[in-house]
Amino acid sequence: MNTIRELNDRSREIFRLIVDAFMESGEPIGSRTLARRLDLGLSPATIRNVMSDLEEAGLLFAPHTSAGRLPTEAGLRLFVDGLVEIGNVTENERQELESHCVASGKTLDELLDRATTTLSGLSHLTGVVYAPKVESPLRHIEFVYLSPGRALVVIVTENGAVENRVLELPRDLPASTLVEASNYLSARLVGRTLAQALDDIRIELKEHRAQLDTLAERVIEAGLATWTEGDSKGSLIVRGQANLLDNVAAVTDLERIRSLFSALETKETMLKMLTLTDTAKGVRIFIGSDNDLFRVAGCAMIVAPFRNAREHILGAIGVVGPTRMNYARIIPMVDYTAKMVGRILG
Repeated sequence: MNTIRELNDRSREIFRLIVDAFMESGEPIGSRTLARRLDLGLSPATIRNVMSDLEEAGLLFAPHTSAGRLPTEAGLRLFVDGLVEIGNVTENERQELESHCVASGKTLDELLDRATTTLSGLSHLTGVVYAPKVESPLRHIEFVYLSPGRALVVIVTENGAVENRVLELPRDLPASTLVEASNYLSARLVGRTLAQALDDIRIELKEHRAQLDTLAERVIEAGLATWTEGDSKGSLIVRGQANLLDNVAAVTDLERIRSLFSALETKETMLKMLTLTDTAKGVRIFIGSDNDLFRVAGCAMIVAPFRNAREHILGAIGVVGPTRMNYARIIPMVDYTAKMVGRILG
């Protein structure tokens, strides 16, 4: 069974009601209950025959011998692709996302954290976002005195991202040294990435030690190390893990959920998910064994890439939850959030 069109009207309606019941309660539904809900005047025996055909087609299964039926992962995939009626983001949801995320002067990590936390709160699912490390040429670099032994290094990239990090330096460092270091790096870094300029600057430091004050050299080295020795894999944010526990604990064991959390926090795994969104214009949906990450956990993921003005992918944002999540509501919410993040990042 490849498409929902291969089902006749009666089978499609029965299948839809079974999936709807699963979304509501996670419990199997039997033929007698379906007969009461259907307006088709069908007997429980006729409905059992249709359910049997749907089971044979791989769309339903019986969790227990005498129980009703539940949709299989293949059935859910067919439902999401062909039957679910996608809703719209409500005005309240739109306003909450915008008010939490549209804030000038926020760093990339702060924006992604706010977007993920808000999405998790609105959907009552676990929010995830991944943004790979992309080095943009620098527009400005500056060291700012904070207090004895502490300075702030401010880096502004050509794509408008601002990063601030605190450096621990000698307590007797004069303010003039910070100015000297700022001027030195500005002359050599602006228009280039740190990775492009790093080796050249280190060679120059060794060759011209006499021309640079020792303290200024330490500031320069500390500033470079702050940016180059950090995590090069990018930002991964997971928010609302408790939502996943609340939703899935009834249908799976906690050990499986723990392993899912462990996998979610592995950046290599999330990078694979990101590459899968690379070919998609919009939302991608992974249900159960559609992806190794969710095979044992009975979960699904809805994820969408966010892009810059030139349509280059900057990252991906989405939610993880039980396979019986409300796809009609969550799909447009994820899509809107991804587009909003892309718009803010420009």
